[in-house]
Amino acid sequence: MNKNKIFLFEIIAVVILAAIDFVTKQLAVKFLSNGSFDIIPGVFSFTLLEGGNSGAAFGMLQGGFWIFIVITIAVVALVIFMLRKLVYEKRYSFFHYALVLLLAGALGNFGDRVLTMIKYGHSYVIDFLYFELINFPIFNVADCYVTVAAGAMIFLGIFYYKDDDFDKMLGKVKDETKQ
Repeated sequence: MNKNKIFLFEIIAVVILAAIDFVTKQLAVKFLSNGSFDIIPGVFSFTLLEGGNSGAAFGMLQGGFWIFIVITIAVVALVIFMLRKLVYEKRYSFFHYALVLLLAGALGNFGDRVLTMIKYGHSYVIDFLYFELINFPIFNVADCYVTVAAGAMIFLGIFYYKDDDFDKMLGKVKDETKQ
């Protein structure tokens, strides 16, 4: 399969994943506005965060709409560049998957921020997944994508890829004649 077809499949995967995030958020707003729904009582529930999360992870940078817009545009541009630039070999497929997840998560929360700003005049993301057992901050599907992607990239970078892999990933070929 050629590079353009693979990139198209990756973009389709991003759209599908972002759509899943959007649909789950809309379902949360529709069905959880009157209370939470226990999946495992005392451990995990669907709990809509009242007023949404106008910050980043764990509520940091509350109200930083323009900061998030600029950062998201930069991340999206960088990830798309990397997806186009990275070598398409089986060894690097997990890194491609991680980039797809990262892009879907970034776009999912970006879409939320823009839509809520248009609809309500202030920007936030809809969070509804809650691990009660450890009182973990409420989060959403896009946050899961970003977390899994970041974890995978860190793991791959530390334990799987070697220095030469990073050069090869970006299509750099070492000149063996220079010593």
